[in-house]
Order: sequence, then structure tokens, then C-alpha cells
Amino acid sequence: MAVQLDPQLLEILACPCDAHAPLRSGTSAEPGADALTCEACGRSYPVTDGIPVLLLDEALPGTGPAGDDG
Repeated sequence: MAVQLDPQLLEILACPCDAHAPLRSGTSAEPGADALTCEACGRSYPVTDGIPVLLLDEALPGTGPAGDDG
């Protein structure tokens, strides 16, 4: 199921990486995934029970800008 976050919350959330880039719902490989993906580094962060887990240690690594991961 796709992430259902308040659009205003999604606007202010940012990747904890050095770029602090915006996040988007889903992943490149699975747009409906319960995850948020950084638009700069491509890391994917899980969303557990509707709560984004924005910890670098919990992120799935990306290989570059979002859309190039996976």
C-alpha cells in the first residue's frame, strides 16, 4: 500500500543526508511501497505504521539520484 502522509508534512520532510533533499513516496522499483525516497541520494526510508523512519542506519541505499536506484 502506498504511503498516505499529509501533503503538508511531506513538503517539510527532508532526507537526513548532507543534501537535505525532498522526499517522495514509494521507490523507483515499487512506487506503491511504504517508503520515502530521497530525490538527491536515492536512499529509501521505511514508513512503519504511518511514521517515517528517517534514520540513515535504517535507510536502504540508493545508487544516485532517485529514479536511478534499484
